[in-house]
Amino acid sequence: MNLPNSITLSRIFSTPLLIWILSTSHFQGGNGEKELLASALFIVAATTDGIDGYLARKRGQITTMGMLLDPLADKLLIAAAFVTLVQFNPSLVPAWMAVVIIGREFLVSGLRSIAASEGFTIEASDLGKFKMLVQIVAVVAVILDHHWKEWPVYGPYILPVHWIAFLAIWFMVFLSLASAIDYFAAFWSKIDRQVVKRRRRAFVLSRRRKRNVPAT
Repeated sequence: MNLPNSITLSRIFSTPLLIWILSTSHFQGGNGEKELLASALFIVAATTDGIDGYLARKRGQITTMGMLLDPLADKLLIAAAFVTLVQFNPSLVPAWMAVVIIGREFLVSGLRSIAASEGFTIEASDLGKFKMLVQIVAVVAVILDHHWKEWPVYGPYILPVHWIAFLAIWFMVFLSLASAIDYFAAFWSKIDRQVVKRRRRAFVLSRRRKRNVPAT
């Protein structure tokens, strides 16, 4: 078990812990301990997504196990976060939003699996990477909104947590749909090229066979 895979596994193990923190009634102080702990855990877990991939490439430790676990860890963390938020803060995250966001994750995974079976890969787009950043902001803001609608920063200045959460979650839905279309377009163009190549290969082979047929 190398370091990148260990980091990926830590992201998987943090998923049930996140669900437990947001769902438990052990935090009864009312001072926002639950929200702060859940936010910190999600931020740490989400940032490991980039760390494990970077270390795997830098150290030459890209393995089949890592290629399997990394997307699985991402999907589990995001699905767990949004399913739990439907119960934790339903005013900001209705069930249909969770369905759209989680559905996008599994759609992209499905497209990548089909692409791999066809012998090519679909790289993460810039839109997809930006979506991950917005995702972290949205989830953390929605969690904090459960206890703080506004966060005092300095003197008369306040951080409008509720409005940040509201805008971020809707922007998240938009990016999920836009990036899904982006991935599908990339997938379709490559599949179309594969079909064209196969037709050309079949045409060339059929012409060669005709030329090799002996005259009668």
